[in-house]
Amino acid sequence: MKKIQMAMSGGVDSSVAAALLKEQGHNIKGATLRLYETDKISPEVFAAKQVCDVLNIEHDVYDMREEFRREVICRFSDEYSLGLTPNPCIECNKYIKFGALLEKALDNGCDYVATGHYSRIEFDGPSGRYLLCRPDDRKKDQTYVLWQLSQHQLSHILMPLSSITKDEVRGIAEKYGFISARSKESQDICFVPDKDYAAFLQNFEGTLFPKGNYTDIYGNILGQHLGHQRYTIGQRKGLGIALGKPQFVISKNPETNEVVLGDEEHLFKKRIYLKDVNMIAQENRGRDILCTAKLRYSANDDKCRLCFIGDGEAVLEFEKPQRAAAAGQSAVFYDRDIVLGGGKIVRGE
Repeated sequence: MKKIQMAMSGGVDSSVAAALLKEQGHNIKGATLRLYETDKISPEVFAAKQVCDVLNIEHDVYDMREEFRREVICRFSDEYSLGLTPNPCIECNKYIKFGALLEKALDNGCDYVATGHYSRIEFDGPSGRYLLCRPDDRKKDQTYVLWQLSQHQLSHILMPLSSITKDEVRGIAEKYGFISARSKESQDICFVPDKDYAAFLQNFEGTLFPKGNYTDIYGNILGQHLGHQRYTIGQRKGLGIALGKPQFVISKNPETNEVVLGDEEHLFKKRIYLKDVNMIAQENRGRDILCTAKLRYSANDDKCRLCFIGDGEAVLEFEKPQRAAAAGQSAVFYDRDIVLGGGKIVRGE
């Protein structure tokens, strides 16, 4: 029997993951994290507590607002100021759920932290490494947001939903009477639920974004924008400028506060440069690897060659040009269902 700290958001996935582990006879203890809210008790805490009551397991609330602010929100703000497009969920997984929470669980005598992610962790005997793999339900694959995990972290993580579908999860939740059984899924960043990143950043930083120039790819001024932080690579709508044909955000220069607009064809790149590369299935090495990779969560992965060019640096050379490779986003590489690793996008060409 394993002693498991179950990370519980109050949602249907983590609730069912806890129920499955309890059915398997493990010693489960629920934990909900206070990350950014100011109220003492949030709706997520109430929902998670209801699940723990149904399952007859302990439930704790851990205040990790300072860690979340430092490791997630501040990074998010800093990277946007640098003209990048960060993914805070990836940082939260690395530093909070499988960082601070895992270490607290181990210190408290637990063997594992479990979550409701749709991913699979396997141990590969020949290599002696823990592997991160896609789940059976490929439509719910969440490996993209887990590429930064270390071997130490993977060795202490359980993901019970790896072999069941979302419909099956909802059916189990209804059987137990969980209030989350038919709740809608949210794709929003948890601390920016209205998707207004610019307003959040202005409130967080306490500053207004200065206006700057739109330019074309040749440097000609086209008009004014409302601050480079408000725009992302590939954006077409909401630019506030009419040029007689659809124009897209091609690049941004935070030093000059310029946003470059161009035709959609200018968004496509075959070579994607990466930094902070983390290899899971093997150690970083110099030999090129034929694999597939994707540059955003919802994308399909395409064939490419992974070339290591320095310490933590690599280049992905795709067979087909990739659209809107945004600096600060993640590229994740695969060998069929196995996550080889990932890295942060620096630029495309």
